[in-house]
Amino acid sequence: MNSKITRYAFLAGSAYFVCMAIAHFFGIKLPILFVYYDTPFYAYQDKIISFAVCAYVGLFYSASKHRDVALTAIVVLALTVIGLGAVNVSSALSSVLSAGQPTMPYWLQTVAIAVYVAVLLVLYVKDGKNS
Repeated sequence: MNSKITRYAFLAGSAYFVCMAIAHFFGIKLPILFVYYDTPFYAYQDKIISFAVCAYVGLFYSASKHRDVALTAIVVLALTVIGLGAVNVSSALSSVLSAGQPTMPYWLQTVAIAVYVAVLLVLYVKDGKNS
């Protein structure tokens, strides 16, 4: 069983992904909701991303209710962090950045998500020891 704090941590993630889906659907390019907020984009791709993010909404909501889903949600988000890191160092990203445009804002957001993954993992392990 998830503790109350673990449930809220997963619900916070679900709420975050709802906001991210809305931002991508409407093209609201805000840092945190749009990792690559200042890069060129195609509106149809962001609509696709918004629908894909709905899977995270459902996954994290389910993880808040069912401990057996929690580890899957953590692993999936950890893989996302790895993917973002790969994008951050990719030539594909550097090809769309202006000369001298830093990638630090993307790394900060990637690290923030990684910290969230770590918090979820600690809470998950702690709950396992308490059950």
